Amino acid sequence: MSAEPTPIRWGNLRQWLRETREVDDRHYRVRARPLTAWRLLQNLVPAIGQPLFVVGAPRSGTSFLGEACGMLPEFSYHYEPPLTKAAARCVHEGWWSFPVARRFYRYAYWWLTRRRLAGDLRFAEKTPQNCFLIGFLKSAFPHAQFVHIIRDGRDAALSYRKKPWLRADSAGRRKRETGGYRYGPFARFWVEAERREEFERTSDLHRCVWAWRRHVENAIEQGGRLQADSYHELRYEALAADPRAEALRLLDFLGIEAAASRAAFSAYLEQARSHSVGRWRTELTPDEVAAIQAEAGTLLARLGYLGAGAELSR
Repeated sequence: MSAEPTPIRWGNLRQWLRETREVDDRHYRVRARPLTAWRLLQNLVPAIGQPLFVVGAPRSGTSFLGEACGMLPEFSYHYEPPLTKAAARCVHEGWWSFPVARRFYRYAYWWLTRRRLAGDLRFAEKTPQNCFLIGFLKSAFPHAQFVHIIRDGRDAALSYRKKPWLRADSAGRRKRETGGYRYGPFARFWVEAERREEFERTSDLHRCVWAWRRHVENAIEQGGRLQADSYHELRYEALAADPRAEALRLLDFLGIEAAASRAAFSAYLEQARSHSVGRWRTELTPDEVAAIQAEAGTLLARLGYLGAGAELSR
Protein backbone atom coordinates (compact mmCIF):
# COMPACT_ATOMS: atom_id res chain seq x y z
CA MET A 1 0.00 0.00 0.00
CA SER A 2 1.50 3.32 -1.06
CA ALA A 3 2.36 5.85 1.64
CA GLU A 4 1.70 8.68 -0.80
CA PRO A 5 -1.44 10.69 -0.04
CA THR A 6 -4.50 10.14 -2.18
CA PRO A 7 -4.32 12.89 -4.83
CA ILE A 8 -7.15 15.06 -6.09
CA ARG A 9 -7.92 14.22 -9.71
CA TRP A 10 -10.90 14.64 -12.00
CA GLY A 11 -11.35 10.88 -11.81
CA ASN A 12 -11.75 10.77 -8.03
CA LEU A 13 -13.36 14.16 -7.46
CA ARG A 14 -16.72 12.49 -6.79
CA GLN A 15 -15.09 10.43 -4.03
CA TRP A 16 -13.60 13.56 -2.44
CA LEU A 17 -16.98 15.29 -2.60
CA ARG A 18 -18.65 12.31 -0.95
CA GLU A 19 -16.09 12.20 1.87
CA THR A 20 -16.40 15.96 2.38
CA ARG A 21 -20.18 15.68 2.56
CA GLU A 22 -19.93 12.86 5.12
CA VAL A 23 -17.56 14.82 7.36
CA ASP A 24 -19.73 17.91 7.09
CA ASP A 25 -22.83 15.91 7.99
CA ARG A 26 -21.13 14.59 11.12
CA HIS A 27 -19.95 17.97 12.38
CA TYR A 28 -22.32 20.63 11.07
CA ARG A 29 -24.53 22.34 13.63
CA VAL A 30 -28.01 22.41 12.10
CA ARG A 31 -30.15 25.33 13.25
CA ALA A 32 -33.85 25.95 12.90
CA ARG A 33 -34.00 29.09 10.76
CA PRO A 34 -36.92 30.49 8.76
CA LEU A 35 -36.62 29.82 5.03
CA THR A 36 -37.11 33.36 3.79
CA ALA A 37 -36.92 34.71 0.27
CA TRP A 38 -33.83 36.72 1.29
CA ARG A 39 -32.10 33.60 2.55
CA LEU A 40 -32.83 31.75 -0.69
CA LEU A 41 -31.63 34.70 -2.76
CA GLN A 42 -28.38 34.94 -0.80
CA ASN A 43 -27.83 31.23 -1.28
CA LEU A 44 -27.56 31.66 -5.05
CA VAL A 45 -24.19 33.37 -4.55
CA PRO A 46 -23.10 32.61 -0.96
CA ALA A 47 -21.41 35.36 1.03
CA ILE A 48 -17.98 33.75 1.37
CA GLY A 49 -16.08 37.02 1.00
CA GLN A 50 -15.16 37.19 4.71
CA PRO A 51 -14.46 33.61 5.83
CA LEU A 52 -13.08 32.73 9.23
CA PHE A 53 -10.17 30.31 9.48
CA VAL A 54 -9.35 28.87 12.91
CA VAL A 55 -5.74 27.67 12.64
CA GLY A 56 -3.26 25.97 14.92
CA ALA A 57 -1.14 22.87 15.33
CA PRO A 58 -2.98 19.57 15.88
CA ARG A 59 -4.10 19.01 19.49
CA SER A 60 -3.91 22.72 20.30
CA GLY A 61 -7.61 23.39 20.92
CA THR A 62 -8.69 24.15 17.36
CA SER A 63 -11.65 21.75 17.57
CA PHE A 64 -12.99 23.31 20.76
CA LEU A 65 -12.50 26.83 19.47
CA GLY A 66 -13.96 25.96 16.07
CA GLU A 67 -17.04 24.48 17.70
CA ALA A 68 -17.43 27.63 19.79
CA CYS A 69 -17.36 29.76 16.64
CA GLY A 70 -19.76 27.32 15.00
CA MET A 71 -22.40 27.98 17.60
CA LEU A 72 -22.47 31.67 16.72
CA PRO A 73 -25.54 32.32 14.55
CA GLU A 74 -23.48 34.64 12.35
CA PHE A 75 -21.39 31.70 11.03
CA SER A 76 -21.81 28.57 8.96
CA TYR A 77 -19.09 26.31 10.40
CA HIS A 78 -17.76 23.36 8.39
CA TYR A 79 -15.06 21.75 10.57
CA GLU A 80 -12.25 20.32 8.33
CA PRO A 81 -13.46 19.82 4.73
CA PRO A 82 -11.47 16.87 3.26
CA LEU A 83 -11.69 18.48 -0.18
CA THR A 84 -9.64 21.52 0.82
CA LYS A 85 -7.63 19.61 3.40
CA ALA A 86 -6.23 17.48 0.59
CA ALA A 87 -5.85 20.49 -1.70
CA ALA A 88 -3.50 22.15 0.80
CA ARG A 89 -0.62 20.02 -0.46
CA CYS A 90 -1.30 21.05 -4.07
CA VAL A 91 -1.27 24.73 -3.13
CA HIS A 92 1.75 24.53 -0.84
CA GLU A 93 3.83 22.60 -3.37
CA GLY A 94 2.89 25.02 -6.16
CA TRP A 95 1.27 22.34 -8.30
CA TRP A 96 -1.71 24.58 -8.97
CA SER A 97 -1.56 28.14 -10.24
CA PHE A 98 -3.08 30.80 -8.00
CA PRO A 99 -6.17 31.28 -10.23
CA VAL A 100 -6.84 27.52 -10.28
CA ALA A 101 -6.36 27.16 -6.52
CA ARG A 102 -8.48 30.22 -5.77
CA ARG A 103 -11.28 28.94 -7.98
CA PHE A 104 -11.11 25.48 -6.38
CA TYR A 105 -11.37 26.82 -2.83
CA ARG A 106 -14.15 29.26 -3.66
CA TYR A 107 -16.21 26.58 -5.38
CA ALA A 108 -15.63 24.16 -2.50
CA TYR A 109 -16.81 26.70 0.06
CA TRP A 110 -19.74 27.75 -2.13
CA TRP A 111 -20.82 24.14 -2.43
CA LEU A 112 -20.61 23.50 1.32
CA THR A 113 -22.50 26.67 2.13
CA ARG A 114 -25.21 26.22 -0.48
CA ARG A 115 -26.04 22.67 0.60
CA ARG A 116 -26.81 24.13 4.03
CA LEU A 117 -28.85 27.04 2.64
CA ALA A 118 -26.44 29.25 4.56
CA GLY A 119 -25.40 31.70 1.88
CA ASP A 120 -26.34 34.61 4.13
CA LEU A 121 -23.85 33.57 6.85
CA ARG A 122 -20.08 33.86 7.16
CA PHE A 123 -18.23 30.70 6.22
CA ALA A 124 -15.89 29.19 8.86
CA GLU A 125 -13.61 26.15 9.12
CA LYS A 126 -10.57 24.94 11.12
CA THR A 127 -8.27 22.80 8.97
CA PRO A 128 -4.77 22.62 10.60
CA GLN A 129 -3.08 22.57 7.18
CA ASN A 130 -4.27 26.14 6.68
CA CYS A 131 -1.35 27.16 8.92
CA PHE A 132 0.75 26.82 5.77
CA LEU A 133 -1.70 28.61 3.48
CA ILE A 134 -2.51 31.84 5.31
CA GLY A 135 -0.83 33.95 2.63
CA PHE A 136 -2.69 32.15 -0.15
CA LEU A 137 -6.03 32.26 1.64
CA LYS A 138 -5.68 35.96 2.38
CA SER A 139 -4.99 36.61 -1.30
CA ALA A 140 -7.90 34.41 -2.39
CA PHE A 141 -10.24 35.93 0.23
CA PRO A 142 -8.97 39.48 0.93
CA HIS A 143 -11.40 40.05 3.81
CA ALA A 144 -10.68 36.73 5.55
CA GLN A 145 -9.95 36.59 9.26
CA PHE A 146 -7.61 34.13 10.98
CA VAL A 147 -7.68 33.03 14.60
CA HIS A 148 -4.51 31.20 15.66
CA ILE A 149 -4.66 29.24 18.90
CA ILE A 150 -1.24 28.33 20.30
CA ARG A 151 -0.61 25.66 22.93
CA ASP A 152 2.59 24.70 24.76
CA GLY A 153 4.33 22.37 22.31
CA ARG A 154 5.16 19.89 25.06
CA ASP A 155 1.50 19.39 25.94
CA ALA A 156 0.44 19.42 22.28
CA ALA A 157 3.03 16.79 21.32
CA LEU A 158 2.08 14.61 24.30
CA SER A 159 -1.58 14.74 23.28
CA TYR A 160 -0.77 14.17 19.60
CA ARG A 161 1.29 11.07 20.41
CA LYS A 162 -1.80 9.45 21.89
CA LYS A 163 -3.48 9.60 18.49
CA PRO A 164 -2.67 7.13 15.67
CA TRP A 165 -1.99 9.60 12.89
CA LEU A 166 1.83 9.85 13.09
CA ARG A 167 2.66 6.81 15.20
CA ALA A 168 4.95 4.10 13.83
CA ASP A 169 2.63 1.34 15.05
CA SER A 170 -0.06 2.67 12.68
CA ALA A 171 2.04 1.97 9.58
CA GLY A 172 0.41 -1.41 8.96
CA ARG A 173 -3.13 -0.04 8.94
CA ARG A 174 -4.97 0.31 5.69
CA LYS A 175 -6.39 3.62 6.84
CA ARG A 176 -5.93 7.20 5.75
CA GLU A 177 -6.64 10.57 7.29
CA THR A 178 -9.43 12.64 5.77
CA GLY A 179 -6.73 14.66 3.96
CA GLY A 180 -5.51 11.57 2.11
CA TYR A 181 -2.34 10.73 4.04
CA ARG A 182 -1.83 7.20 5.27
CA TYR A 183 -1.64 6.68 9.04
CA GLY A 184 1.91 6.19 10.22
CA PRO A 185 5.33 7.88 10.36
CA PHE A 186 5.25 9.02 6.75
CA ALA A 187 6.49 12.51 5.89
CA ARG A 188 3.78 15.06 5.16
CA PHE A 189 4.13 17.94 2.73
CA TRP A 190 5.18 20.29 5.53
CA VAL A 191 8.29 18.28 6.45
CA GLU A 192 11.52 19.89 5.24
CA ALA A 193 12.68 18.07 2.09
CA GLU A 194 16.17 17.42 3.43
CA ARG A 195 14.81 15.87 6.65
CA ARG A 196 12.12 13.55 5.31
CA GLU A 197 14.08 10.36 6.06
CA GLU A 198 14.86 11.59 9.58
CA PHE A 199 11.16 12.30 10.17
CA GLU A 200 10.18 8.76 9.22
CA ARG A 201 12.90 7.10 11.36
CA THR A 202 12.60 9.12 14.55
CA SER A 203 10.40 8.58 17.63
CA ASP A 204 6.68 9.22 17.69
CA LEU A 205 7.07 12.07 20.18
CA HIS A 206 9.72 13.74 18.03
CA ARG A 207 7.44 13.60 14.99
CA CYS A 208 4.61 15.13 17.01
CA VAL A 209 6.60 18.10 18.32
CA TRP A 210 8.05 18.49 14.81
CA ALA A 211 4.47 18.87 13.55
CA TRP A 212 3.76 21.42 16.29
CA ARG A 213 6.83 23.47 15.40
CA ARG A 214 6.15 23.53 11.67
CA HIS A 215 2.48 24.46 12.03
CA VAL A 216 3.05 27.16 14.64
CA GLU A 217 6.09 28.81 13.05
CA ASN A 218 4.39 28.97 9.66
CA ALA A 219 1.16 30.40 11.07
CA ILE A 220 3.07 33.02 13.05
CA GLU A 221 5.28 33.96 10.11
CA GLN A 222 2.43 34.32 7.63
CA GLY A 223 -0.12 35.69 10.07
CA GLY A 224 2.35 38.26 11.35
CA ARG A 225 2.34 39.92 7.93
CA LEU A 226 -1.38 40.66 8.18
CA GLN A 227 -3.16 43.61 9.71
CA ALA A 228 -4.45 43.40 13.26
CA ASP A 229 -8.05 43.13 12.05
CA SER A 230 -7.18 40.03 10.01
CA TYR A 231 -5.05 37.93 12.38
CA HIS A 232 -5.66 37.18 16.06
CA GLU A 233 -3.58 35.01 18.36
CA LEU A 234 -4.63 33.48 21.64
CA ARG A 235 -3.06 30.98 23.98
CA TYR A 236 -4.65 27.71 25.00
CA GLU A 237 -3.38 28.29 28.53
CA ALA A 238 -4.88 31.79 28.74
CA LEU A 239 -8.19 30.47 27.42
CA ALA A 240 -8.24 27.77 30.11
CA ALA A 241 -7.29 30.27 32.84
CA ASP A 242 -9.71 33.09 31.92
CA PRO A 243 -12.14 31.97 29.22
CA ARG A 244 -14.43 34.98 29.58
CA ALA A 245 -11.67 37.51 28.96
CA GLU A 246 -10.41 35.58 25.93
CA ALA A 247 -13.96 35.22 24.62
CA LEU A 248 -14.54 38.96 24.75
CA ARG A 249 -11.25 39.70 22.99
CA LEU A 250 -12.09 37.23 20.25
CA LEU A 251 -15.66 38.50 19.84
CA ASP A 252 -14.35 42.03 19.43
CA PHE A 253 -11.89 40.83 16.80
CA LEU A 254 -14.68 39.04 14.90
CA GLY A 255 -16.95 42.06 15.08
CA ILE A 256 -19.73 40.16 16.85
CA GLU A 257 -21.92 42.73 18.57
CA ALA A 258 -25.23 40.93 19.18
CA ALA A 259 -25.69 40.54 22.92
CA ALA A 260 -27.18 37.06 22.63
CA SER A 261 -24.29 35.85 20.48
CA ARG A 262 -21.69 37.30 22.85
CA ALA A 263 -23.36 35.76 25.90
CA ALA A 264 -23.72 32.30 24.29
CA PHE A 265 -20.15 32.30 23.00
CA SER A 266 -18.71 33.35 26.35
CA ALA A 267 -20.77 30.69 28.13
CA TYR A 268 -19.51 28.02 25.73
CA LEU A 269 -15.87 28.94 26.30
CA GLU A 270 -16.45 28.72 30.05
CA GLN A 271 -16.25 24.95 29.49
CA ALA A 272 -12.48 25.29 28.95
CA ARG A 273 -10.60 23.55 31.73
CA SER A 274 -7.02 23.86 32.85
CA HIS A 275 -6.49 20.22 33.88
CA SER A 276 -4.49 19.45 30.73
CA VAL A 277 -2.18 22.46 31.07
CA GLY A 278 1.32 21.35 32.05
CA ARG A 279 0.50 17.64 31.85
CA TRP A 280 3.87 17.11 30.18
CA ARG A 281 5.52 17.67 33.56
CA THR A 282 4.22 14.36 34.92
CA GLU A 283 3.88 12.28 31.74
CA LEU A 284 7.15 12.95 29.91
CA THR A 285 10.55 11.65 30.96
CA PRO A 286 13.55 14.01 31.22
CA ASP A 287 14.95 12.44 28.02
CA GLU A 288 11.68 13.10 26.20
CA VAL A 289 11.60 16.71 27.37
CA ALA A 290 15.17 17.10 26.16
CA ALA A 291 14.26 15.64 22.76
CA ILE A 292 11.37 18.10 22.45
CA GLN A 293 13.57 21.04 23.31
CA ALA A 294 16.23 19.90 20.84
CA GLU A 295 13.65 20.10 18.03
CA ALA A 296 11.51 23.02 19.14
CA GLY A 297 13.28 24.75 22.02
CA THR A 298 13.91 27.95 20.08
CA LEU A 299 10.21 28.35 19.29
CA LEU A 300 9.15 27.35 22.80
CA ALA A 301 11.46 30.01 24.23
CA ARG A 302 10.30 32.61 21.72
CA LEU A 303 6.71 32.00 22.81
CA GLY A 304 7.60 32.21 26.49
CA TYR A 305 7.01 28.55 27.32
CA LEU A 306 10.48 27.94 28.77
CA GLY A 307 11.11 29.24 32.27
CA ALA A 308 9.33 29.59 35.59
CA GLY A 309 5.65 30.48 35.35
CA ALA A 310 5.77 30.41 31.57
CA GLU A 311 2.57 28.42 31.04
CA LEU A 312 0.41 31.51 31.37
CA SER A 313 2.69 33.93 29.56
CA ARG A 314 1.77 35.64 26.35
